[in-house]
Amino acid sequence: MGNLISKSGLFFSSVLILSACSAPKAPEQKAPPPVPVSVYQVTKQAAMYFDNYPATITPLNQVDLKAQVTGYITGIYFKDGQHVSKGEKLYDIDRLQYQANYDQAVANLNVAKASLAKAQQDADRYTELLKQDAIAKQKVDYALADLQSAKMQVAAAQANVSRLSNDLRFSIIYAPFDGTIGISQAKIGTLVTANQNILNTVSSDDPMAVDIAVDQKDISRFIDLQKNPGKPSDSTFTLALPDNSVYAKPGYISLLDRAIDPQTGTIKTRLIFNNTAGQLKAGMNTTLRVRNNNAGLFLMAPYKAVLEQMGEFFVFVVNDSSKVSQKKISLGTRIGDKIIIKDGLQEGDKVVTEGIQKLKEGTKVMAASPKANK
Repeated sequence: MGNLISKSGLFFSSVLILSACSAPKAPEQKAPPPVPVSVYQVTKQAAMYFDNYPATITPLNQVDLKAQVTGYITGIYFKDGQHVSKGEKLYDIDRLQYQANYDQAVANLNVAKASLAKAQQDADRYTELLKQDAIAKQKVDYALADLQSAKMQVAAAQANVSRLSNDLRFSIIYAPFDGTIGISQAKIGTLVTANQNILNTVSSDDPMAVDIAVDQKDISRFIDLQKNPGKPSDSTFTLALPDNSVYAKPGYISLLDRAIDPQTGTIKTRLIFNNTAGQLKAGMNTTLRVRNNNAGLFLMAPYKAVLEQMGEFFVFVVNDSSKVSQKKISLGTRIGDKIIIKDGLQEGDKVVTEGIQKLKEGTKVMAASPKANK
């Protein structure tokens, strides 16, 4: 019985060994095929580009017209939106009423002067009589008191004439400078109150100011541009209008503000642009294009090779083993379909431009011949 069990065990072990030897082997996993991509060899090349700054068109002079006397608007002598010249008559405010008040004050002044002349004559005559003891001293005292009273009445009348003269002058509103006047806020018959109602606004329109905010790290550059503005026809500073057209006339730096805004770290910078055709309007939002005058070569790559992740920028670079690695880069100005690479790449690096969506770190690729810079 023992021999039978032993033989059975031996037979079972042999079956297991044979089964193990005859079991099929697991297939080996093949490496995925290389991903076909297009690459671009990064080189340095000369480039002329513009730095863009959000800008606002601002009048060099702008004044709100307010009534300085109270009364009804009795005359309007312009059309809304027209060009006005310095000293041009714009509004009348109860002109006839203020003229009548002034004329009455002048008449009262003349009466006071006549009374003063009579009082002066009486005082002079009584003084001479007193020297001859031909009149009582009390009479002379009365005459001198009347003379002093007459002088005070003349002074008061003169002050009233001066006040009403100012009212008469302020009853007409004139253009303070050459410029464009806006839409009138008051019509004929409107009652206006002194120093309260804004009747209109006049702003200068040629030339116009263009204001931008410049980062404090660029202040030295703009100071140099202000000191060396170049020729009048120089295109260092140009405007891109809201319709994306480029304004025909270049500008120049007028001033940098006295201090940096501590909250933004920028300084207000003002440029001047001629506006003969009236194309620039106050309050218009534009883009100031500042040509970069830095000489030399720039490392550039196609913009389509750049990936953005959480506000940071990357490219896939093909190494000598035909594998890709993701590199973080710092970008400069975009020029057409290319962009300046400030940091992160070296000349000769091969960046992937097509097939990027299939890549991850270490992916093996099959790259087409690198395209030369064009």
